[in-house]
Amino acid sequence: MNTSVAVSHHHGPASGISRWLFTTNHKDIGTLYLWFSFLMFLTGGCMALLIRAELFQPGLQLIQPDFFNQMTTMHGLIMVFGAVMPAFVGLANWMIPLMVGAPDMALPRMNNWSFWILPFAFAMMISTLFMDGGAPNFGWTFYAPLSTTYAPPSVTFFIFAVHMMGISSIMGAINIIATILNLRAPGMTMMKLPLFVWTWLITAFLLIAVMPVLAGVVTMMLMDIHFGTSFFDAAGGGDPVLFQHVFWFFGHPEVYIMILPAFGIVSEIIPTFARKKLFGYASMVYATASIAVLSFVVWAHHMFTVGLPLAGELFFMFATMLIAVPTGVKVFNWVATMFRGSMTFETPMLFALAFVVLFTIGGFSGLMLAIAPVDFQYHDTYFVVAHFHYVLVPGAVFAIMAGAYYWLPKWCGNYYNETMGKVHFWCNFIGVNITFFPMHFIGLAGMPRRIPDYALQFADFNAIATVGAFIFGFSQLIFLYNVISCIRNSKPASDRVWEGSHGLEWTVASPAPYHSFSEPPQVK
Repeated sequence: MNTSVAVSHHHGPASGISRWLFTTNHKDIGTLYLWFSFLMFLTGGCMALLIRAELFQPGLQLIQPDFFNQMTTMHGLIMVFGAVMPAFVGLANWMIPLMVGAPDMALPRMNNWSFWILPFAFAMMISTLFMDGGAPNFGWTFYAPLSTTYAPPSVTFFIFAVHMMGISSIMGAINIIATILNLRAPGMTMMKLPLFVWTWLITAFLLIAVMPVLAGVVTMMLMDIHFGTSFFDAAGGGDPVLFQHVFWFFGHPEVYIMILPAFGIVSEIIPTFARKKLFGYASMVYATASIAVLSFVVWAHHMFTVGLPLAGELFFMFATMLIAVPTGVKVFNWVATMFRGSMTFETPMLFALAFVVLFTIGGFSGLMLAIAPVDFQYHDTYFVVAHFHYVLVPGAVFAIMAGAYYWLPKWCGNYYNETMGKVHFWCNFIGVNITFFPMHFIGLAGMPRRIPDYALQFADFNAIATVGAFIFGFSQLIFLYNVISCIRNSKPASDRVWEGSHGLEWTVASPAPYHSFSEPPQVK
């Protein structure tokens, strides 16, 4: 039962606040998640722009090395845990009940709680910037002993904030699993679920599996700092490399947590604008599941340079190459869906196409990094930065934007400004490529990452990258304006908003019994 009606009898300003504070409505909570993630996206983006401004030319211009390191730490953590993951959870909250024909999420009050933990967690994390010794300065991967023996005092608050984010993620995942498994409409079998629902079901199981590992490793850090243990301190019989094993056992599935829902969004959008049924529905489901399983056996490819046994290096090298196979199946299926389709290129489709092309480039550079002997050259250079930003920015972020444009008319009943959407897309596309493509070259030439100063020969490419970053950053203001104007005063959308586009009627049924834009089946 939806309990959000409990506060609906109030009137005046208080009712508006209490509606958002105490809501158990999945749409309201989805909206809260999306606005929160956008705020975090802008916050983390400003930190990235500060980093890029410092790197515009060699020498120290704007900030000191210690603050530069604080910015890299906060930028990474805010973008991963504050921007990308809550955005996907927001999309899940909005769309999964509609897609499976459920009246709401299975656990509405826990849904409210899992959101409201997040603002407090991130307020605590950002507040470390104002503490003695400054914010944590050890990078978003917080490797020990840098994060234990040599950390500023604020690291304790950072650990508590990470715990709260993890609790929020676990609660959100439990809710999604319970909703999909228990609240499907009659006749909605598992192999009729829309792919966005499938990718989120698999992602939710990943979250429940790996978030306790993150909780474990930050608790071990806490013990080392305050309680005299030596998990990661070699002087007391511990091992700093143990930290990396435990962290990356969480960290590698985590990067798939950030991309699997994006696969789902793109798998909803491409069939709509190609006016064709998705090619290979079942193979998409199995590919997603196999990516999730394989993500647990590739973690040490982040650690080729720590002195692993040769057999270990070979195992992780081949396992990493293997995970490219199901990903390639998905790319093939998207291309096959578009093949001979009646394609139109509205904003969501443009973002989806850019996702497919640029994510594939990121995948290829990932295959290069998977080759252990070659990784010794690439490790900790800007080539790695280029690789994971090609996966996460045109991957996760573009997919989130594609989903936002695609479902905006569904959410608020109005059309957004299509011209402005396309301007936003092209600024993003150009900005992202100008920013991150040169990083491949400066990385291969040997420029180390996380360093605020660099040798003169890297100056030109760094200047180009910084210009691209500012183009990308400021284009998000177009997106913000477009969304707000869509909500407030755009023309009303039709009930089948994408189907009559350019005079073409889309008559092909999707794998689900209804399209994303029609009403969900009635639950009796």
